[in-house]
Amino acid sequence: MTAPTPSLPQSILEWLRAGYPEGIPPKDRIPLVALLRRKLSDAQIREIAIGAALAELSDVNSDQVISSDEISAQIADLTSQTPSDEDIARVASVLAAAGWPLADLDNG
Repeated sequence: MTAPTPSLPQSILEWLRAGYPEGIPPKDRIPLVALLRRKLSDAQIREIAIGAALAELSDVNSDQVISSDEISAQIADLTSQTPSDEDIARVASVLAAAGWPLADLDNG
């Protein structure tokens, strides 16, 4: 029996974990969302953001709970800002080093 193929958002979460094993630093979040918005729907970005937030909380063994409203507010904040070309290039290179399969995202 073959293992199920992960969804695109799930695959992206795996690449993010490989590229950012210590978690996504705040300075990389805006350019990361800008890269993802070039190919993904808002629903897919939300799924990734929820997964990333849960992973960060579990990585630090925190008792903190993050609500859906908090995630929505964070996504709105991240998507309302425009990253510099240098920030996008830096994040794209981190993801490429982790085997990012969506190379055309950083050529947008």
